[in-house]
Amino acid sequence: MREQIEAFTTSFIAVLPNLLAAVLFLVVVWLANKLIGSIYSRVLARTHMRSSLKAALQSLVSVAVWTFGLLIAATIAMPGLTPTKLLAGLGLGSIAIGLAFKDIFENFLAGILILLREPMRIGDYIEVEGISGEVKKITLRDTYLRQVDGDLILLPNSVLYKNAVSVHTDWDRKRVTIIVGIAYDEDVAEGRRVIEAALKDLDTVDQQRPVEIFAQAFNSSSIDFEVTWWTGSRPVEIRRSKDKVVEAVKTALDEAGIEIPFPYRTLTFKDPLALRSSSNDEDPSQGVENT
Repeated sequence: MREQIEAFTTSFIAVLPNLLAAVLFLVVVWLANKLIGSIYSRVLARTHMRSSLKAALQSLVSVAVWTFGLLIAATIAMPGLTPTKLLAGLGLGSIAIGLAFKDIFENFLAGILILLREPMRIGDYIEVEGISGEVKKITLRDTYLRQVDGDLILLPNSVLYKNAVSVHTDWDRKRVTIIVGIAYDEDVAEGRRVIEAALKDLDTVDQQRPVEIFAQAFNSSSIDFEVTWWTGSRPVEIRRSKDKVVEAVKTALDEAGIEIPFPYRTLTFKDPLALRSSSNDEDPSQGVENT
């Protein structure tokens, strides 16, 4: 036992200079990482990159510096461990880690690409794969969406990168369409004029762009107009505009005496029908025939 302790002590003393040199080298790496990080931060501060992208790039630089430094420190501490052996082991380890954390790395890379391309901004209203909401935050892994009902959705960045994304607020204007029906007995040209006049002075309708009204179809109980106008692109602006337009059109058509029909059905019989009525004094089963 004593011989084993002495052998261990002897071997430890033999490698101690290498260990101290490796530790000193890691201190140098730490200082170099601080210096490089400071310089890199100043360079990025002059750019218009998003803060999350700046943090991601700075983290990648720091990881690269430490990886390089640890590899050199390992060869200093253990001279028999050549860089070739280290790189081979690192390659096998990278494959294993990559397979184990495939989804995380996929979302990470997708997040970097999204932040670089900037297809959307904070505050934009987007829709992807049936999920819609306002972009609240973009991280390297997830994009935070706040839906109109208040729910917060954490959407993996790989979903955004792989699928078509509709950015509804990329432009501050949105075209909105509703259908308005008038009765068949009404004058089509007059109905069009009344509807157009109803939208004329509404503050939720963009008056710089034309309101378009087209007779669209012969419906079962009405002639339908397709009424199209421009308003703000945010969901709340669209809902408010629709509310004002529907109210204004209904009021204008009522004042003009133009009927907005509800669905009804006309029944036509080839032969006259026998109508029967019953009174309280008679047996209900005995009907009186009227012609």
